[in-house]
Amino acid sequence: MLRRLHPDQPESFAFTPENQAWAEAQITKYPKGRQASAIIALLWRAQEQEGWLTRPAIEAVADMLDMAYMRALEVATFYFMFQLQPVGSVAHVQVCGTTSCMICGAEDLIGVCRDKIAPEPHQLSADGKFSWEEVECLGACANAPMAQIGKDYYEDLTADSFAALLDRLAAGEAPVPGSQTGRFASEPKSGLTSLKMPEPDMPSNGSVGLATELGDTVKRIDGTEVPLRAPWRQAADV
Repeated sequence: MLRRLHPDQPESFAFTPENQAWAEAQITKYPKGRQASAIIALLWRAQEQEGWLTRPAIEAVADMLDMAYMRALEVATFYFMFQLQPVGSVAHVQVCGTTSCMICGAEDLIGVCRDKIAPEPHQLSADGKFSWEEVECLGACANAPMAQIGKDYYEDLTADSFAALLDRLAAGEAPVPGSQTGRFASEPKSGLTSLKMPEPDMPSNGSVGLATELGDTVKRIDGTEVPLRAPWRQAADV
């Protein structure tokens, strides 16, 4: 849990002109004297620009917000979203290791990271392209196991598909994020059990029968008509 700044630091930091304009716009969202509220947004943009959060970047942001350096450092060291050491130039891989992912194979993914990237978290790979760490729940439990790379989620991973994913990134490709098995969103792996297309003899919507009490037929999604068999009509027939 102890988080320290990396011993090797660059000499200075400056936002690019585009990021500088963006940062100044964020500050205007807050009342005068409350500009420190923009600290997380500006630190995050600094990290996106440099890949990791350096001491000069933290201090530059603090100066913009008229904050003591220690106050900005408190924020940077408190939130684990901020990387306080260099990360891979191509990707920093965050493998979820919380319960659902752990049960579904997160340890195998971590093994791939140890084999293909570096033996320990936050170590750079030999070519400097990759780094990795285990993180707590990333909120994609239904699609476990998964990993976050940049802002993208890669879900339904196996050791083999994850290794192939890293190889593609190393080759300069941009793999499509999301489920790596073709599953749509968080559908059940065994297939849909609800919200399916209607059965052949059923109305296109369960509420159609209630809304068309006086009708003899209703239209299905495909445009064909079927007899209306609402519950009260079935009872009357009996």
